[in-house]
Parts: sequence; structure tokens; C-alpha cells
Amino acid sequence: MKKHLTIVIKLGTSSIVHETTHEPLLSTLSTIVETAVSLHHDGHRVVICSSGAIGMALRQMDMERRPKHLPQVQALAAIGQCKLMSMWDQLFMHMRQPVAQILLTRNDIADRTQYLNAQNTFVELLNMGVIPIVNENDTLSVQEIKFGDNDTLSAITAGMIQADYLFLMTDVDCLYDKNPRTNPDAKAIEVVEDIAELAADVSSAGSSLGTGGMGTKIVAARLATAAGVTTIITRSSKPGNIGAIVRYAEAQKSAARSLEASGELPAKALSEPSLQMTAVTNGTSTPRLSEPGLPPLHTRFLPDPHPIRDRYFWLLHGLAPHGTLYIDAGAHAALINKAGLLPVGVKDVEGNFGQQECVRVSVLPSKDAPLNEAEEVGRALVNYSAAEIKRIKGVRSSQIAELLGYADSEYIALRESVALFKKETSRPVTPMQGDKRLSMGRLSNYVGG
Repeated sequence: MKKHLTIVIKLGTSSIVHETTHEPLLSTLSTIVETAVSLHHDGHRVVICSSGAIGMALRQMDMERRPKHLPQVQALAAIGQCKLMSMWDQLFMHMRQPVAQILLTRNDIADRTQYLNAQNTFVELLNMGVIPIVNENDTLSVQEIKFGDNDTLSAITAGMIQADYLFLMTDVDCLYDKNPRTNPDAKAIEVVEDIAELAADVSSAGSSLGTGGMGTKIVAARLATAAGVTTIITRSSKPGNIGAIVRYAEAQKSAARSLEASGELPAKALSEPSLQMTAVTNGTSTPRLSEPGLPPLHTRFLPDPHPIRDRYFWLLHGLAPHGTLYIDAGAHAALINKAGLLPVGVKDVEGNFGQQECVRVSVLPSKDAPLNEAEEVGRALVNYSAAEIKRIKGVRSSQIAELLGYADSEYIALRESVALFKKETSRPVTPMQGDKRLSMGRLSNYVGG
């Protein structure tokens, strides 16, 4: 691989400490370190998104299980983060590889300037040859400002730094169409182009120490692929496979480009089929692994050909919406045609939010349709608070000053502060803490950036 890539590797708590004894899994972690350093020596930029702080603290404090009381969890996170970072630092020290700690909450990137500062910090660390180790700041975070789980955090990190690959390491080799432990005829899902067509077994709910499961990894894959990041699910106990998988994926891309350039492959065939499956044997392995030139078993989610980047990615996934604007079809059409959102097109307001806060934008199918029939079509940063918008909704911009006594802007939201999804495709929703929704749809082309 001559191309220098940016690779994010996400490790869950179950990949770092034993679920029962809470002892660090040193053999796995040492291999992760060797793999990361090897990738770095090959010229690639590596970021590790590491859970495990609370798991480390349970061992330090001789506690059997993760507590449910939030202050106790936050206290354990404060204790464990020291141990976790110390362990990573010592392991990388043996390889003479510098590392850095980055702790984030959603509040840290809610402000555009802070988001850019975080982005610049990542870039500078990577340019210095440092491997950043990212975790959610559980010591400070509460439900309203949590990413929800480190799968989501890793996907947002990958999008923020415009990574090439995101590896979601887990306790299985890949996704299966059925549970391979109970279904001998289960098939491994190797390539996913369209998540909307994915019918996989997501019964894994995560370990007792962590917050994620297979479902959250599919949500993370959807977010990352929307940002143009190839996302891979593979077994954490075999981290040495990461390099082989990247080499295989890059070789396939190169071969496809060569065939297309020679005219032997139509442009539309450049992408792989939306789903590729391979039969497994005894639910644990696949016969094709013995064939030369094929990679270790994994599931690869192909990136969207029209990725979301920069400000639009931040609008959609860096911010937590504080309310909803319900607009009519005319306002929606105007937004698609690059115009801003005027008060005349706003039909109703929900929630309590202030100026320059993020809200959902939902379009009503008809003039008299109830609000529950509205479809979310994007997100926006608003120029007026919820209370102000309630007073000026449905009126012309020339009447704003008369109704409010002032007019900060003729627009409820400027067009550059609105991010829209294509109506005919499924909408990606950044999962929030406590949100039980799991949309399988793939984000396709982006309207307005």
C-alpha cells in the first residue's frame, strides 16, 4: 500500500478487560499496539478509540459489577481513565511510539469553533506522528451530552478527521445473517454497500461492562460510511488482521479502478454488490479462508460515493437537536433550491431552544396534516429562539420587526446553516443516549452540501 491512509480502531471494554475478573487482556492489547505501530511505520495515520475506563476501575476498587448510580459511574470513570491511559502509554513506550489522550463529550464539539479546534488538534497530533487515544469523558458527561456509546464516538471521530477506515473490533469475526452459534447454516456477510438491504443478526447486546452491542455498530457504520469512511467489523482478539484487511480492500479498489480505466469494467460496476455472503462451517469459520490471497473474515461497509463533510457533518452529527421546526412543502422545496428558511414557511415549533441552537427540520405532507405525519428532512441552526419563532411563524419577513420589535435576520435559518437529506432515501439519525431507534437505512446523496 503506497497510499497513506488514516485508520481509526475502536475497542470496546470487552476487548480491553476480562468481563468477570476485570484483568487487562494484555495479549490482545499488545497485538493492537504492534499492529498500530506497524501501520504507523508503513506511513499510515492511526487513531485508537478506547473504552475500558470503568472496567479498569472495577479491578482497582475491587468491585464486582458496574454500578447503576450515575455519580458512582462517573467516579469510577475518573479512577479508571488514569489506569487506562497509563496502560496504553506503557505498552506503546516499549515500541517508542508517543501517544496522546483526547477526552470528548458532545458539548465539546457542539460549538463550531470548538469542533474545529478538536479537528485541528487531531490533525496536528497525526502530523507529529502521535497516535491519539480517544474516549468519552464519562467523568463529566450526563445523558444529555453523551454520544451514547463509543461506537458512535468512533464514527463521529472518523468523520471529523475524514478517515479512510474505521475498524469496529468486537467478539465475532463479522456480521451473520443468523446467529451462528445456534444456526449451523448461518452465512457471513462480507460486503455491505446498502445498509437498507442488510438483514443481519444483531442479537448481541454487548458485555455487562460496556454500553454497546452489534446494533450500535451498525448505526456507527451508517454514520461513518455517510462521511465516506470504509467501516469494518472484525474480531478484536485477532487485531493483527487489520493490516491484511486494509491491504486486501485497497488492492480491490485498485484493481477495480484499473479495470474501469481499461474499459473492461463499466463505471457502475466499480462498487461491489450491495451484499456478499459466504457460508460458514459450524458457525465459526469459513472454507474460503484457506484460499490464498483472501483476507481474514470480516464485514466491510462500503463508503457512500457522495459523502458528507466538514460543516454539514458537524450539523448532522456533532450537535444534539433541541427542538423541531415543522415546515410546509414550499419551504422544503426552497431549501432544496439553496434558499434560506423564511418564517412564512414555518407551520409550527416544538421544544424549547435558543438562538443558534440546533433543531430538527420536519416537513408536513399537506397543509392540514397533523404533526405526527411530518418527515424529518434535516437539521438547522436557527437565528431565533423557540418563543420568537412561535410569534413570527407563517408571516412575511417584513413583519418580523413589527411583531418582535427587532429583526436580527429575515431568515429563520440561513441556507449554510441547514443540512438536508434526500427525501427518497432513509435519514441518518445520530443515536442519542437512551434512543432505542435503530434505522438501517443508508444515507445517500446530500442536498446542499
